[in-house]
Amino acid sequence: MTRQHRHALRIFRTALKAADPVEAVRRSLRLHGNTLMVGARRYYLGSFERILVVGAGKAGATMASAVEHVLGRRITAGLINTKYQHTARLRRIELNECGHPVPDENGVAGARRIAELARGAGPHDLVLCLISGGASALMPLPAGPITLEEKQQVTRLLLRSGANIHEINAVRKHLSAIKGGQLARLAAPATVVALMLSDVIGDDLDVIGSGPTAPDASTFQRARSILAKYALMDQAPAAVIERLRAGEAGLIPETPKAGEALFHRVQNVVVGSNRLAVNAAALQARQLGYRPLVLSTLVEGETREIARMHAAIAREVKLSGRPVKPPACILSGGETTVTVKGDGKGGRNQEFALAAAIELAGVDAVTVLSAGTDGTDGPTDAAGAIADGETLARARKLDLEAVRHLAENNAYPFFDALGDLVCTGPTGTNVMDVMLVLVGCPA
Repeated sequence: MTRQHRHALRIFRTALKAADPVEAVRRSLRLHGNTLMVGARRYYLGSFERILVVGAGKAGATMASAVEHVLGRRITAGLINTKYQHTARLRRIELNECGHPVPDENGVAGARRIAELARGAGPHDLVLCLISGGASALMPLPAGPITLEEKQQVTRLLLRSGANIHEINAVRKHLSAIKGGQLARLAAPATVVALMLSDVIGDDLDVIGSGPTAPDASTFQRARSILAKYALMDQAPAAVIERLRAGEAGLIPETPKAGEALFHRVQNVVVGSNRLAVNAAALQARQLGYRPLVLSTLVEGETREIARMHAAIAREVKLSGRPVKPPACILSGGETTVTVKGDGKGGRNQEFALAAAIELAGVDAVTVLSAGTDGTDGPTDAAGAIADGETLARARKLDLEAVRHLAENNAYPFFDALGDLVCTGPTGTNVMDVMLVLVGCPA
């Protein structure tokens, strides 16, 4: 492992630490005597008969552990849906492990119980809702008569189409009985406080976890237009198309919108985000001797094109010292998309590293790392991958053809053979991806 590789991994680990959900929750949820402070608001716990904790997400277990640390025995009951193996030791809140990114029956069973807890809340109850990345898939409650299998089919179609997270969630919300503000509707007239660990571009409340406690800006018409945009109208199940058309015609109630009375007793707070993680990474890079440059924490688009753009910037830095002089650390965050055309194994971060490696072949003193802060990249056990100007030369010695692996969306075995996968295991957090390029090395 080169010095640059070690530095890149250290910078990424710093980003992970900054996104730690336990610290994020503790920053926003503070108890002073019998007064609970959430952001700038105060809640006198003596006025509540019960405190219920519900939610979903890959960071749900760790967020719940932080809530237990703050509130302890004051918690009456709770249930969190989390991804398989993304667990923590809890005493008052129950964990329900289920499928992601494609929802499964365990997720439906847990979502049904979460809905029942919310529906049973009264005007003197406090409902804490913990939402983090993956919550859309992990809290599935299909609106009848749509079945789980039909919702799974739509999810797979959207994931493979190249649709972004905003588009996918707009469809999910209108096929659900709990998303798009509908959990808040179920809990009314209880007081609802939602703590959100953002995994979406721009930290939009109605997009994080498909916004179960936030006013929904999307509509049935928007959901149907997204399926049409990606030519999925003929592939989606008939029940899905029928529901979207019925909603568009006003035959089914829309999701709750801004200004509705039910949101008067709802507080939504973003407790952690990609921006916080990238800022911490930039500080670590500076401490290691690099000049950090944050391009954006709002990056989205086709993975390969974004990777090529980062590689081009690295070459410009090396050639002319623009837009920053070496040794430099170019950082960005967000969530790109992959239009799947092959049947290989990989994820968007591994594909990013492979596409960048092809563009940087033979360029010395440049290292690229792209990884997901949740520790998983697509349906793999790796968070991402690391590459440099020597990656393709090393691959050829193992008879690995980089261009073919990229064409087949098969980055995982490519980097696995080279020993260049970034493997962290489940991190307990999820604030999208961190992409970094190191150009030059400090003396």
